[in-house]
Amino acid sequence: MANLLWRNKKLRYFFLSCIIVLAGAGVATLVAVILYGFGVLQSDATILLLCVAVAVAAVGAVLTMIISRVIIQPVTRLSEASQQIARGNFDLNLTYDGAVEEFRDTYHSFNMMAKELQTIETLRTDFTANVSHEFKTPLTAIEGYAVLLQDPALPLEEQAECVQKILDSASRLSDLVSNILLLTKLEQQTSQAGTAPYRLDEQLRQVMVELEPLWAEKQLDLKLCLPELRYNGSEGLLYHVWSNLLRNGIKFSPKGGLLSVQLTEKAQEIYFQVTDQGPGMSPDVQRHIFDKFYQGDPSRKQEGNGLGLSLAQRIVQLCGGQITVQSQLGQGSAFTVILPKQNASLPPDDSSCLAAP
Repeated sequence: MANLLWRNKKLRYFFLSCIIVLAGAGVATLVAVILYGFGVLQSDATILLLCVAVAVAAVGAVLTMIISRVIIQPVTRLSEASQQIARGNFDLNLTYDGAVEEFRDTYHSFNMMAKELQTIETLRTDFTANVSHEFKTPLTAIEGYAVLLQDPALPLEEQAECVQKILDSASRLSDLVSNILLLTKLEQQTSQAGTAPYRLDEQLRQVMVELEPLWAEKQLDLKLCLPELRYNGSEGLLYHVWSNLLRNGIKFSPKGGLLSVQLTEKAQEIYFQVTDQGPGMSPDVQRHIFDKFYQGDPSRKQEGNGLGLSLAQRIVQLCGGQITVQSQLGQGSAFTVILPKQNASLPPDDSSCLAAP
């Protein structure tokens, strides 16, 4: 029992403080008795000194209790909570109802730290689980088709199909790794690097030309409004933004639908908007559409890895801008990128707005 009591830090500090106070009072009493024995002190003085010693012991005991409650207990709680953090338990919330402002601030900072660590741990766990899942799907497909190719009786047509499936899965793995590496790199940056002035409208036209096989296959009507505009930014990073948004617009557009791509300047900002006539999104999907690995349409999961919009959002943030989405079920979606001008130059003429079949 005594050993258990001694392991309690609060009781240990209290007992040690009491022993120190009582030892001091005992020493004072012993000195008084010795001096009285040698005749140095008279009886009245001895009694007075003993009373003082008892009073000191009582005051010391009271002060010990106060100090234990005001200082030692909060420090002990903070120490115990820190040990919990070290063991990986971030679900902590310390409360302090004392009058010491420094302790109140320290507890608040500790709670903020625990909350941030819990958020980071959750993101790490989710990220690991999602990455593992995204890798497993194409690897399983590669393994399965490779097994089929080992069959010598497999017709040449099916062999070619298996080879193509393996190439598609390998390409998906390559895109996943590239996006993860780029997103990880961008999350460690605080601003875009390698900025230079360039023709933003020409970059958008180049992306549309590269995606021609996709929109031509769907026979989409294109409405392009891309007036001449020079922008000072990272051309390589912004390419990922336009490519992801335009690919999504094409992917979700119905065959023969209209895809609108507009570039405009308002006040001190540049606006890029791509609007499709696809199935649209519910409010719940819109709230999570920029989350890593989130895909609002599970039926199209094989067509992407859910990192494109997260990557686009991070790049736009590094450029000092923002990306938003407006959508309704059955009425299509409109993604808008807003960038600060940064020496952009846009002529007043908008004659470059085109409609292409």
